[in-house]
Amino acid sequence: MTSYGLHLESGPKRRKTMVHVLDLLGCVAVGPTTEEALAATPDAIVAFRRFLRRHEAARSAGQADGALDPDEPVETNVVEHVTEGEWLGNGSPYIVFGPDLEPLSEEEVDSLVERFRWLSGELADWARTRTDADLDRKPDGGGRTERAILLHALGTPGPYLAAALGSAPGFGRVSGAAERGEMPIPEAFLRIADLAADRIAQTTPEERRAVRELPAGPRTLRKAVRRMLEHDWEHLVELSRRPGGPRV
Repeated sequence: MTSYGLHLESGPKRRKTMVHVLDLLGCVAVGPTTEEALAATPDAIVAFRRFLRRHEAARSAGQADGALDPDEPVETNVVEHVTEGEWLGNGSPYIVFGPDLEPLSEEEVDSLVERFRWLSGELADWARTRTDADLDRKPDGGGRTERAILLHALGTPGPYLAAALGSAPGFGRVSGAAERGEMPIPEAFLRIADLAADRIAQTTPEERRAVRELPAGPRTLRKAVRRMLEHDWEHLVELSRRPGGPRV
């Protein structure tokens, strides 16, 4: 059994809550209350481990390395619960958790960039299966269209990296082209993944351990990569709950 420490952020009266599983970077669970978010977390962990296992097996030509058993029982414990601040429960940019201050190692850079490519690839592959009518159809019960969710996901990696590193050129051009219909959404996801990989690979050891103090709170490269992964995973899961949605 693997134990995971959980870092929570909750809005007023502990309503909207996001659970961050920092031991499994990229995995989040959300709920309208803290109790519901915590109840959803074990299934979120299993789903994220299956996602990782699927890609690890594909990378090794079908020979999984056995390092990750997605169906192994899990236990969780709350390490931190932030209940004061702004925009809580939504992946608040104002929060920095203790582990966010740790510099990324070379091995982590390689593995987390690859993880981001996997997420971008799944969103791109699924987008290829959707017609314009699918993408623009209003969902039953209200909410954003599939196209709006995908464009939103495309637009966030650049700002995350720019906040941590001071600059992230090229991201806005790609997301803007996709928004204007000048670039297919699947191609845009793959280009964003390439830009992210290149920008992160160029970082110096000093940049990987730097803490930038901004009006929206401290920013580090680890926090930026964490939010890039979490954000794509959150919306991949959101889309998976819709008819014809991607598998997670």
